[in-house]
Amino acid sequence: MRVGVPLVAAVTATALAFGGPAQAAGVVLSRGHVDAVDVAFEEGAFGISVHDETVDPDVERDPASVTFKVLPQAAVTVPDDPAYAFLGAAGATVHVLPEAENPDLLWAGLATEELEPGVFVDDSVALRFRQVRGPDGFSLFATDPVGAPVVAVDSEDGLPDVVTLPVATHGHYNWAFERPGTYRIKVDVQGRLAATGATVTSAAVWLTFEVCR
Repeated sequence: MRVGVPLVAAVTATALAFGGPAQAAGVVLSRGHVDAVDVAFEEGAFGISVHDETVDPDVERDPASVTFKVLPQAAVTVPDDPAYAFLGAAGATVHVLPEAENPDLLWAGLATEELEPGVFVDDSVALRFRQVRGPDGFSLFATDPVGAPVVAVDSEDGLPDVVTLPVATHGHYNWAFERPGTYRIKVDVQGRLAATGATVTSAAVWLTFEVCR
């Protein structure tokens, strides 16, 4: 279990214009930029949507209506380096949606651009990875300035894991899947209100990833 791992990769503090009401029709996303988790807070309650920038104009989608497709070209080989042991044995093949943009793959981010400073204690909220259902391990990791992995979520060492997200930001991680198949990832968001100290928790949502299916 990892608690409180900060969002360290590719963070910006520039708010974007979001694309209107959530879209309910089912869609498969396989290339381009999306925020797999886009956090909002309105009328005292959190909301989690998928911010889809693969279409013009961009739209907010209900996570239940979205399947994230991990294409075969996401395959990489686990390095012969103990720092990457969380991905499996050296030389094994895993599939990774990368932290850095690759136009041939989905570029999946995490966003809190709709959250205003001053609302939550420490101007941050907790994205909690509660459960993973799939054929093998899932991990979420960033790369530090010297190229070493910083693991935020590892389904094989116990959940929940928590990623601390500063408000009014946007960033990216590597999303790694150790075997082809369908993965369902249960997440929610929690924050403590600066004005009252009360803790607010969102409803949980499931993110669905199809790896080489």
